[in-house]
Amino acid sequence: MTTETAPVTKTGNPRALARARKRQSLARFWHTYRAHRSGLWGLGLLILIALIAVFAPALVGSDAQSVTDAPGGPLEGPSGEFPLGTDQFGRSVLALLVYGARVSLTVGLLAAFLCVAIGTVIGIVAGHFRGWYSTVLMRITDWFLVMPTLVLAIALATVMDRSMWTVIIAIGVTTWPTTARLVRAQTLAVESRPYIERSRALGGGHSHIMTRHVLPNVMPLVLAQTTMIISSAILTEATLAFLGLSDPTITSWGGMLQDAREAGAVSAGDWWYLAPPGIAIAVVALAFTLCGRAIESVLNPKLGARS
Repeated sequence: MTTETAPVTKTGNPRALARARKRQSLARFWHTYRAHRSGLWGLGLLILIALIAVFAPALVGSDAQSVTDAPGGPLEGPSGEFPLGTDQFGRSVLALLVYGARVSLTVGLLAAFLCVAIGTVIGIVAGHFRGWYSTVLMRITDWFLVMPTLVLAIALATVMDRSMWTVIIAIGVTTWPTTARLVRAQTLAVESRPYIERSRALGGGHSHIMTRHVLPNVMPLVLAQTTMIISSAILTEATLAFLGLSDPTITSWGGMLQDAREAGAVSAGDWWYLAPPGIAIAVVALAFTLCGRAIESVLNPKLGARS
């Protein structure tokens, strides 16, 4: 006589199920993202540049920024010892370029995070609360939107101390309006769905609806917007550094362009001092833009862009 045992079904832990769904979502996202060749190129470039920035001391030495211990002569052309020549103090331009990646990437990432955080909070609040709350927030947003971003950033950087954090704050507090308007529009679309009404009927408060229902639905849009803002923040940082509004004691790509201009590299034709930081800024901005376009296309399949 044989006894058959029915398979036992285990009900999973809700947290384990949530983690499993997140892993499945990430796997689907990566599978779709890989179909965008331009996005893969952009991601590869960003990973390479990030690794170079992280391991800068091991690659070019920890004293590469020292003015007193410069290894070469002023404004030497490219050679075997200095592949990209030297600056006016005799420092290797290649070493400065590697260290400049640290500051430019840090400013771009932190400024974009600050910008997206401000824009997301204001957009969700303005979309959730109607009446005069939304009106006041949108009028403030419109005021920032019509004002030239670079002019506001220059004004803030001028009245504050010259430091990296000043540049981050100046960029972050002047570039959030676009994110706020996009998030508000998405919030209005989300809150028109039936499950929001059911949540309200079951006693869900404002904070519950905004954090548990609205925020997860606007995060894909926020993620795509972040990658676009990072490239803009890096360009703005380079502009502020070129205008002499950043910390002169740190090395950034925009600061290298400012130093090259002050050293007369333009009139002297010292292209090796001018071209590398400009090309580096363009490459990083392009890489973030390619990643942003790929992410936006993955999260919004209606775009249908496969490149």
